[in-house]
Amino acid sequence: MVKLVIFDWDGTLFDSIDNICDCMLKAGHLAGAPERSKEDIKNIIGLSLDKAISVVWSELTLSEQKIIVEHYKKIYVAADQKAPIAYVGVLDVLAQLHEKSIKMAVATGKTRKGLDRAFSLTQTKHYFQASRCADEALSKPNPLMLKQLLEELNIKPEDAVMIGDTEYDLNMANNAGIPSVGVTYGAHSKSRLEACQPLALIDCFTELPQILGL
Repeated sequence: MVKLVIFDWDGTLFDSIDNICDCMLKAGHLAGAPERSKEDIKNIIGLSLDKAISVVWSELTLSEQKIIVEHYKKIYVAADQKAPIAYVGVLDVLAQLHEKSIKMAVATGKTRKGLDRAFSLTQTKHYFQASRCADEALSKPNPLMLKQLLEELNIKPEDAVMIGDTEYDLNMANNAGIPSVGVTYGAHSKSRLEACQPLALIDCFTELPQILGL
């Protein structure tokens, strides 16, 4: 049986994709950057903020990108004052894993301040034994976040599984030697997730316990 389940946050546990897209598009507009679409933003959800901006507006200089970053931080914090909606089955499954004493962790592109705020708004921090954020490690798909979590919790890679909605999550798991499960309702398409060769893809979070052998 799996000993540690590591979750991405945005687009995997909680439906915050639209908020992220709206805030980033507004930040780009305020900075006078070239127009982008919601699909452009969905493509980079999961990356650290600096990395995401550099991908979306690759033609801009570093100083111009930093202006967008600062606008985004202010806009997102102002918009992130109420709990996001959990995807169907998430809270029930987290409670089930908790009851079975399976360790859980979060590996996210959020900053530590952002994740702590999300923990507080959703009242879910007690479920997780550890977490790593984009400002504490290298951006996904670099495996550093996962390696740090495994070391902290004393878990072997083969005894853990990564759950995520983007190729960045699944490739991070591949790079760390950890099996993965992709969720198809998040930011990236099913075909992009399949290309990462996860153990399984699920259309609803309620399918996860069966995949994990529970």
